[in-house]
Amino acid sequence: MRKPSSQHEILLHRHPHNPILTAADWPYPVNTVFNAGATLLPDGTTLLLCRVEDRRGISHLCVARSKNGVDGWQIDPEPTLMPDPVNYPEEIWGIEDPRITYVEELGKYVITYTSYSRGGPGVSLALTEDFRHFERYGVIMPPEDKDAALLPHRIGDFWALIHRPITPLGAHIWISYSPDLRHWGSHKMILEARRGAWWDANKIGLSPPPIETPEGWLVLYHGVKQTPSGAIYRVGLALFDLQTPERCLLRSDSWIFGPEELYERDGDVDDVVFPCGYTIGPDGDTLNLYYGAADTCIALATGSISALLDWLKENGRPSGWENM
Repeated sequence: MRKPSSQHEILLHRHPHNPILTAADWPYPVNTVFNAGATLLPDGTTLLLCRVEDRRGISHLCVARSKNGVDGWQIDPEPTLMPDPVNYPEEIWGIEDPRITYVEELGKYVITYTSYSRGGPGVSLALTEDFRHFERYGVIMPPEDKDAALLPHRIGDFWALIHRPITPLGAHIWISYSPDLRHWGSHKMILEARRGAWWDANKIGLSPPPIETPEGWLVLYHGVKQTPSGAIYRVGLALFDLQTPERCLLRSDSWIFGPEELYERDGDVDDVVFPCGYTIGPDGDTLNLYYGAADTCIALATGSISALLDWLKENGRPSGWENM
């Protein structure tokens, strides 16, 4: 029997300065800022690639930089990456929710983001070296698909992409492989949304890019529970095999992080915590998790990768038993 106390252990701690970025910080008029990809630049600067929704309801991406990852943000004076519906018609209704992976083999950052077309949301990919010039690859996963991130190196001879298509089977997490980042196949479902009353029933998706650890790929994923008053977005944990990332080793029964504070519970979309990016501290263990709160602002939570793994080993179990 699992210890009830460990199920409620606080693993992610909200920063006292939350929310760290809001629309009021922006150098041009916007509605909301949220769901930011994150990376550490070579000089130690934290870079957030923020989803910014304008007053039409269309989203673009904008860079914010900080020396300490908390305050003193330098925000690009104009949008960093705008939708380009003339050349990329799949972006006609905006670009959203970026995830950033630095790929050493390429010497570039790979950004996967949601491109919102007339046919629904799909996954698009772009490369950059400096977050000023971008090489768009266009759609790599057609609608309806989102919540995608690239693993930072090849698995064997192939790149691996985690993503969340909507299929007749539901809203589950999948993996796909590619020799060139353009052509994708070998699609496999790797984590299934539970059914019934679970916190992650019916709809799940990848949150930030997977974290590579000696014990496996540590995945933070969001689960969506439908209630009479609306949906609640929370975060749970899963662990996947390093060499065969479609194999789930452990999955948490309970969520580890959910909306509690007013800025998470009251906004354009109530009751949402939605991480898209993280940085790791110099100790190799401190996790700085950047998340969208209520689709309205950006907040920060900190934790320990080793503590997350220890908790998951104590409280997790192999995936799949609960839907049998």
